Amino acid sequence: MEITTTIVWLALLIIFLVIEIATVGLTSIWLAGGALAGLLIDMAGLGLPWQIAAAIIVTAVLLIFTRPFAVRHINRNHERTNYEGIIGKVIRITETVDNINQTGRAVLNGSEWTVRSAQDDIILEPGTIVKVVKISGVKLIVEHYEED
Repeated sequence: MEITTTIVWLALLIIFLVIEIATVGLTSIWLAGGALAGLLIDMAGLGLPWQIAAAIIVTAVLLIFTRPFAVRHINRNHERTNYEGIIGKVIRITETVDNINQTGRAVLNGSEWTVRSAQDDIILEPGTIVKVVKISGVKLIVEHYEED
């Protein structure tokens, strides 16, 4: 059995649509549009060079004209996740933070976290107020907090 260009275009269209559905991030919808254009040109009876040209042109046009709109209007109400909301929080140390001895704990939002200092040579005693500067895996990385 010979694989026809119609089957190839149809397969590409399905693959790009499946990727788009799986990622839900507008990653391959433009390629799917190009594959659809190639399929339609194939069904119209034009040769492979015309099909490829149509696929490239339609993909480029869709990317140029619709992607900026999509980026601007889709997911524009970005919600901060729990992870993003933790950065910048001020907390109190409950167990001595010593990076060398790998100790340190604090409670944040009702959960106990492993805590490490942003600088290895700084030891933070229980009761010290610190600010979360980043998260590394499941550890809060903190710096001593000075109130303005």
